[in-house]
Parts: sequence; C-alpha cells; structure tokens
Amino acid sequence: MKYHIQTLGCQMNVADSQRLASALEQLGYEPIEPNGDPDSADVHVINTCVVRQQAEDKAWGRLQQLRKLKEKNPNIVIGLMGCLVGVKDPLRLRKQVPFVDVFIPPSEIEPMTAFLQDRNIEADVVTLEVAKRARLNAAMDEMAPEQAELVLPAHERGTLVSAHVPVVYGCSHACTFCIIPFRRGIERSRPVGEIVREVRSLAQQGVKEITLLGQIVDRYGKDIPDGPNLAQLLRVVHQVAEEEDLYRIRFLTSHPNWMTDELLETVAELPRVMPHIEVPIQAGNDLVLENMKRGYTQQQYRDLIAKIRRIIPNVAIHTDIIVGFPGETHEQFMDTYQVLADLKLDKAHLAMYSPRPGTVSERRMQDDVPKEEKKQRHKMLEELQAQVQAEINAPYLGQTVEILVEDLHKGKWRGRTPQNKLVFFEDNSRNWKGRLVNVEVVWTGPYSMQARLPKTEADQADATGIPTFDPTLEIIPLATS
Repeated sequence: MKYHIQTLGCQMNVADSQRLASALEQLGYEPIEPNGDPDSADVHVINTCVVRQQAEDKAWGRLQQLRKLKEKNPNIVIGLMGCLVGVKDPLRLRKQVPFVDVFIPPSEIEPMTAFLQDRNIEADVVTLEVAKRARLNAAMDEMAPEQAELVLPAHERGTLVSAHVPVVYGCSHACTFCIIPFRRGIERSRPVGEIVREVRSLAQQGVKEITLLGQIVDRYGKDIPDGPNLAQLLRVVHQVAEEEDLYRIRFLTSHPNWMTDELLETVAELPRVMPHIEVPIQAGNDLVLENMKRGYTQQQYRDLIAKIRRIIPNVAIHTDIIVGFPGETHEQFMDTYQVLADLKLDKAHLAMYSPRPGTVSERRMQDDVPKEEKKQRHKMLEELQAQVQAEINAPYLGQTVEILVEDLHKGKWRGRTPQNKLVFFEDNSRNWKGRLVNVEVVWTGPYSMQARLPKTEADQADATGIPTFDPTLEIIPLATS
C-alpha cells in the first residue's frame, strides 16, 4: 500500500506533511518511490496553502486530477489537508469536492489515520499490521525507547539534514491581509518538554539543523500564564543540541513588535543559534502599515534593524514585502523602495497583494491597485534587492566560510552558511552530506556563491575517515513547496 503527499506553501506545512507521512508509515503504508508515478498511490494527500492565489490554484488543479483518478478507481483514498480546509468544519468545501474522503485541518493528522484504521478493519488488516510492526521495530531499533514517539518517514531517517519543529500553532495577531488566523486558529504554544523530545528525537535520527517555527515565533509562550519565552526555549534547545551533536538552530518568522533585547542577546550568546533573523516589514509607509494592522512605523522598524545589527555580529536579516496593498499609492510604494534601499537587507521575500476571502482587507478594502502596476512595483523591488544582495555577498569573495552541506544538486554539493547564504562546491571523492565544511568562495552573486574545497580541508576529511562518495548513492531531496 503506497501513499503520496503533495505539500504546498510554508515550512509549517512541510512539518505537518512530515508528521502525516510518519503516521502513515506506522500504519504500514510506504511512500511512492522518488521517481515513481504519484497517480499510482493508494492514498493521496494535498497539503494546501491559501496565503497566495498561486498555491491555491495548484491545489484546485491537483484536486481535479484526483477526481478523475477516483472515477477510475473508487478504492483510492483522497485527503485534503491544511489551510484550504481550516480549523472549522468545511461544509461548503465538502459540497464542492464530494470525492474527497478526508478533510484534515492544519497540523492535525488524526482524521486521516482514524479514517484509514476504520477502513482497514474491513480491508487487508493482517497484511497492514504485519507491515506496521516491521517498520516500527526497524525505526525503534535506531532510537532510544523514550524518543520513539517521533519517527521520521523511512526515506528521511538518517538522510534528512535540516528539519522544522513547530513551537507555536496558529496566530492571534490578525493582520488585515492575513488568512492564517482564520485557517490555523488562535495562537497555541507547545510545551517545552514536548519540543525538547522532538528535537532530541530528530537529532538521534541524523538531523543536524532544526528550525523552530511559528506564524509569530517570537510570541512563543505569550498564551501561557507565566510561560517561558522564545529566548528561554532557545537556551533549553541549545543544551539539547550540545548533548546530541545538533549543529545548528534557527527560528522563524518573527514580528517586529515582539523582538526583544533578551531574544537578540540570546542569539548573540549561543554559538549553535545561527545569526539569521527573519523579521518582515511588509510595507515601508506608515499609513499602509496602519491599514495592514502591523502595529509599528517604518522608523520603528529601521530602529529595530539597527539594534539587531548592533547586538548580533555578522547577522543576516530577511524581510517580507507586499506590494499593491489596497489604497497604496505610487508615493507610498516608493517609501517601501527607499526603506529597502537604505537598510540593505540580506533577502526580501516579495509578493503581490491578492485578496484572501474572509480577511479584513478583502471584506472592507477595495483591491484598487491594477495588476500591471503591482507587477511593475514587484519588478522594481526585485531588481533593487538583487543589486543589494550582490553588494552584500561580494565581500565574501576569497573568504573561507563554514557551510552545512544539505545535499547534492546537479553534480555540486549544496550547503548554507550560518547566515543562511547558499553555497555550492564540487568534490566527487566523498559524501559531504550532513557535514560542516570549510570552503573558499571563488564567485559571488545575488542569490548564491560558488566555492572550492581547500586542500587542507580535503586532507582533514581523509584523516577523519569520511566515507568515499559513491556516485550511485541516492540523495533524497528535502521536501519543497
């Protein structure tokens, strides 16, 4: 029995899909082979995103393909998961897609596992139970018994370099453009012990980097009376990282209003917490920010960036920008342009505004910026940011940087610096995946850098007994959106 999960959207969805895959394998299902035909699966799941129209369109397109598959083979199981489903009973959606068997809210897997368990009572339950026990026994042999509660999918166990750990579910901030509070529910922080067990478990299964996730991750613990904050959580996770030889810790995404001095000083102090901060501004004009209900001014954001750079040496800062928000004039957009030009941030995730049904901006504001104007503004920021990133990366030329190698991509090893900058290098003599490597940068561009392996590094690798690289080795790619 085979399963296939298509994941759209953010890292939280990636983490949710990983949990569902693990649960399916514990029930005895196996993933479709990496190059196999997804349509041949017995269980199909689409983990959806509705933050952007493009992702929602992809989900609907795949649903229509699955509808035809279901007509040919009524025995296949179709699950719809994530933000398209939301946290409330999707009655209207059930009527739109009656061929879908299971509707799975974000960050929940029980509806699918319960459905399959009930269904398999009448199916080949003996075969599934034998397969389930075999897979669980194999997984648990690799782990301490107390950590066996989180078992990675088989194809990721021992091969996954970087993993995501949700620490805050949902969001209660309610920016006027954002659909997340409506689809993922109110803010809920996970207990520290639960997070620690998951981090330890991932490390014992070979993961070398974890990213703590939340829609507003620096609000971790705010919903718990006298609860821990993110800085305190980072200290606990850092201790686990030292014990389990977990190389790197990251967190995202932060909100400017909750980025405290304590958090920044913690990042600066802990060596395994990377100097990489994701803190969206969304717009550079105060009236647009007010209409977005962001809760800060562009000057306050500028001051925050200055403080981050003062407290954390060699920090990389990423941001998010929405162009064409309702009512945004050209002059207001140019304020955003100027903020990016002045601050020179390491990366900007750019998006054109599209109204999300049910949000405040969709209900109360007119989407009055023409599509062509949105495209032009997006292009202007894209070109500006490419220049900025090229300038930031240029000084790396000739420097030796440490990277954590993620995988082999088109014949080159691909890794990231502590600042999350993408670096490629070539070496066909050994397997570098999951290792920290010092490389010398020989070319820089706005989006990545090329490097070479210094001879001293190669000699050191030989001395430490890193296995020779087998070119036939299958490298499992990390899940992508």
